[in-house]
Amino acid sequence: MVSPRAPTGVAPERLRRRYGLLRSEPQSGQGRVKSSGTGRYWFPHFCRREWWTSLCRSEVGADSGGTVNRRGVRVRAALTVLVAWGTLAGNFVGASPAGAAEGLHYGDRVRLAPGVSYREFDYPASYGTARGHLLTVDLRDPRVRVDLLHPGAVTKRATVSALADAQGAVGAVNGDFFDMSEAQHPGVDPTYAPVGPAIAGGRQLKAAVPDGQRFGPALPPGTSAQDVIGVSADRTARLGRLVLRGAVSTPQGRLRLSGLNQYALPAGGIGAFTSAWGSASRVRATCGTDTERGAPCSTDTYEVTVHDGKVGAVSDTPGRGAVRPGDVVLVGREAGARSLRRLATGDRVRVLARLAADGGTSFRFAVGGFPILRSDRPLSGLDTRTAATRTAAGFGSAGRVLYLLALDGDAETGSGLTISELAALMRGIGANSAVDLDGGGSSTLVSREPGDRRVTVRNHPSGGAQRPVPDAIGVFSS
Repeated sequence: MVSPRAPTGVAPERLRRRYGLLRSEPQSGQGRVKSSGTGRYWFPHFCRREWWTSLCRSEVGADSGGTVNRRGVRVRAALTVLVAWGTLAGNFVGASPAGAAEGLHYGDRVRLAPGVSYREFDYPASYGTARGHLLTVDLRDPRVRVDLLHPGAVTKRATVSALADAQGAVGAVNGDFFDMSEAQHPGVDPTYAPVGPAIAGGRQLKAAVPDGQRFGPALPPGTSAQDVIGVSADRTARLGRLVLRGAVSTPQGRLRLSGLNQYALPAGGIGAFTSAWGSASRVRATCGTDTERGAPCSTDTYEVTVHDGKVGAVSDTPGRGAVRPGDVVLVGREAGARSLRRLATGDRVRVLARLAADGGTSFRFAVGGFPILRSDRPLSGLDTRTAATRTAAGFGSAGRVLYLLALDGDAETGSGLTISELAALMRGIGANSAVDLDGGGSSTLVSREPGDRRVTVRNHPSGGAQRPVPDAIGVFSS
């Protein structure tokens, strides 16, 4: 659980004392009262949705009950505050760089480790000011690396802070969307497996589900569940598309492999499950269709366990439980099931599977996410209506600087963004390419300051607690 805390970005106490901004109340008509997890704050009218909001914030005395009245106020005139902030801008809150999204303003930059920094920001949007948190990672620094954090199996979950602490990351954000509910398939357990491809430390963990089976917002035109953001072997951040290339060699011929550790297989396909899958049931892989996630589960299925290169156990229904290291479980549906039924116990079988990137990129790390910004241009068809808490990852400087972002999920401290606004924000931060990651209750950003043994949750996860997730993007610095 994350303990409730005051909204981040509050001006240092010595500055607030200096300008008479402590323990005061507004006069009638001078502002509004706003609650937080640890107190009630008032905002003069000139503070609304602007970058000096933190300095203007003042705690309302307990005796006031949050009522706006005519008691004395020790706040200087608006002009005085503006002048003070203009002088102090370089110290506490800096204006956005040239070309930044309009109204984007930052808090102090905190150096976490060589090549890694953290800062807060406010961004005015159509549904109110969104407060967010940003990790900036300099991939040009040889002491820095980025990798996928996961709990050891595709179908296991953990909080972002637990993942970061377990692997010693200095910062992290949550990753891909995942299979979190199977209400449309009564009796079928959710697998909690991610939607898209995943590569950790150069190891290919899984491939993408069919587009119609994914969770998350609608895909922009021209994008796919196979799209990823990652870092290649030359330490450059890139967007890419990872397509499964695989086959099952049998005495009866070569069969096409259409899945690798996925919670959903294409209709008529065959999927491979390895020890990386975990112990979750494989039944979900045969539910839905390529265009409808909630379609009924297939009644024509077959499962084959390959041990030491030979067919061992077989079953008419997909099973559950851990796959032994070195074994492969093949699950088929419809035409794929009929092909697997031709195999006999003892038949020699060879399973080949790899994720192939467009352009031949060799990813050392990759996580699924749909593109919203590519080559400094927002993608066409991005949603402009639905605002939500968001997590995003992007890069600039020819892939040498990585940006990881998460918004506050607490309605008291900010508003959400539409996908279109998120693209504009990422471009304003400095990214020329970016993807949208899982948001809502999953949005979490953590960082560890020098001298600390554990990371701290920097944003306000929805509901006040971190949601366990299957993966996250971890930042390391030695």
